[in-house]
Amino acid sequence: MISHSADANLRPPPDQELVAIADYVSDFRIDSQAAVTTARHCLMDSLGCALLALQYPECTKHLGPIVPGTAVPNGARVPGTQFALDPVKAAWDIGAMVRWLDFNDTWLAAEWGHPSDNLGAILGLGDHLSRKAVASGEAPLTMSDILHAMIKAYEIQGVLALENSFNRVGLDHVVLVKVASAAVSAHMLGADKDRVIDTLSHAWVDGHALRTYRHAPNTGSRKSWAAGDAGSRAVRLAMMVDKGEMGLPSVLTAPRWGFYDVLFRGHRFAVQRGYGSYVMENILFKISFPAEFHAQTAVECAMILHPRVKDRIEDIARIELTTQESAVRIISKEGPLYNPADRDHCLQYMVAIPLLFGRLTADDYEEAVAADPRIDALRTRMVVTEDPRYTADYLDPDRRSIANAIQVFFTDGTGTEKIEVEYPIGHRRRRAEGIPRLEVKFLAALKTRFPRGRAQDIYELCRDEGRLMSTPLNRFMDLFVI
Repeated sequence: MISHSADANLRPPPDQELVAIADYVSDFRIDSQAAVTTARHCLMDSLGCALLALQYPECTKHLGPIVPGTAVPNGARVPGTQFALDPVKAAWDIGAMVRWLDFNDTWLAAEWGHPSDNLGAILGLGDHLSRKAVASGEAPLTMSDILHAMIKAYEIQGVLALENSFNRVGLDHVVLVKVASAAVSAHMLGADKDRVIDTLSHAWVDGHALRTYRHAPNTGSRKSWAAGDAGSRAVRLAMMVDKGEMGLPSVLTAPRWGFYDVLFRGHRFAVQRGYGSYVMENILFKISFPAEFHAQTAVECAMILHPRVKDRIEDIARIELTTQESAVRIISKEGPLYNPADRDHCLQYMVAIPLLFGRLTADDYEEAVAADPRIDALRTRMVVTEDPRYTADYLDPDRRSIANAIQVFFTDGTGTEKIEVEYPIGHRRRRAEGIPRLEVKFLAALKTRFPRGRAQDIYELCRDEGRLMSTPLNRFMDLFVI
């Protein structure tokens, strides 16, 4: 006979990782003015990206109620549209819009991601709760509440990403969007710490997206709506726990069945620092180019080189691209590129466009531009190598550089100088240069959707931090209804 031992059925205390996040969300006071101001800029930038996405039918085909014509009492507004949706679908729509063009803010560490992906959940749920409160004669959330929620969501996602590589086990970084948005959504719903923990447990136990839609040979448009999907799921889980759904206290550490054993190769999360406001203060903006962030400085290099090579394209013999290990691993591609999502995650494509045309816009990923045979001809002449120093500085928490360098060689044996850019314009070290351009980007995006006067009013409100902070969320969202 074979003897089997039964599993111990003693319900353990909740995993400490869940407790730490719940403590932070519930108790931590934001006292960093730099974080608040940066959150305001993140809000502007993210909403600008969302409005720009409305120019693309591949995005807009997904928006609106799941069942056309559905009316939702106190529905959340979707910026740039007339939709008033339930908070779960609103989170999906806003999150997808923010992310669609790969133009929103970024966080790079052992794991990559885009903390503004959390804005879909925060605005979708927050607007619904504000309208519901006003209908009951209660006070709505203010934009101060939203900026503080953003800081906390950014921090949860970013701190967990510092030393924990989900991509190395095949999971997409949107798992961290789901976790961060779930924690903040639970708090917005009035959850105590125990219910925040329960909500987090459901976010971790949930099915998690594979990264395959970001990589050859399966790169596709799902990468543009995956974060909206994760944020909407976070809102749904928080609302379920708000109704009394029980949690799973050892969701991470349970032997054999927990997240660590099933999906993280038995390793526990490494936590480099406590939760505060570090991530928001150091966020990376995509200001000039809608491109995967590891390529941002490469595009800057190519823009510098454009005047020196534009009349000698046919004479180019070789282009040497020097980059960090992460760029080599995720965006260096050879062979055919099948769609815009494929192209905006190809380092060589993102370099070829500015070398040829002196620009890189969202339209440059579309078929009309991609059909130019010179682009693939240049790609075949590119050699990509890792510089170990770039990789080390990329991972250094005091530097956090994202360096790239390009040198072009011609058939006559001559060549350009090696152009190197270590910090992109969206880096904290270039804030004085970057923020004015970010504001220009935001105003230009507003003008694609609203009359000039309305666009200017929204722009001025968002630049006035004191006035913005005191604005009720529902009134703010009303400004974005067409």
